[in-house]
Amino acid sequence: MDSQPSAEITRLLQAWGNGDQAALERLTPVVYEELRRMARRYMRREREGHTLQTTALVNEAYLRLVDVTHVSWHDRAHFFAVSAQMMRRILVDAARKRASERRGGRAVRAELETIPDMSSGRDREIVAIDDALKALAELDPRKARVIELRFFGGLSVEETAEVLKISPQSVLRDWKLAKAWLMRELSH
Repeated sequence: MDSQPSAEITRLLQAWGNGDQAALERLTPVVYEELRRMARRYMRREREGHTLQTTALVNEAYLRLVDVTHVSWHDRAHFFAVSAQMMRRILVDAARKRASERRGGRAVRAELETIPDMSSGRDREIVAIDDALKALAELDPRKARVIELRFFGGLSVEETAEVLKISPQSVLRDWKLAKAWLMRELSH
């Protein structure tokens, strides 16, 4: 993330958090492109033919962020960390919904020859990653947060350290250990 407008974004976030709606109007175009970049990163990992588009993901996350009240935004990195978490939740919720629909949530009678191949395991994969992250969070919340911020949020080591208020070396150590733990969990 470009640190050039960081101070301005932090100032606008804090003003918005204090109820200044004009700050929100000035903030929106400044953060929108970064939110789109994050959404594109998420969508690259989605299955082929996914119905949720990048713009829709950004808009849904943005609407949820704007609805949040009484948030004390610490800085730019905090805002984008929360944004990444929102996008992850939106995608996991959508994957869970699609998976339940395939199990008969919206069952429709059809002939076997007319049913397209819906065997893509991508939704199950997203749900499995989410479940593994939740399990990791129970064992070590900080390591789970490092994965979420770095992998899903695209934050740098330094930005992750800033959000978590730990050293960059601790971020790197947590990153390596958490990735190894997740890989082992997901291989079962």
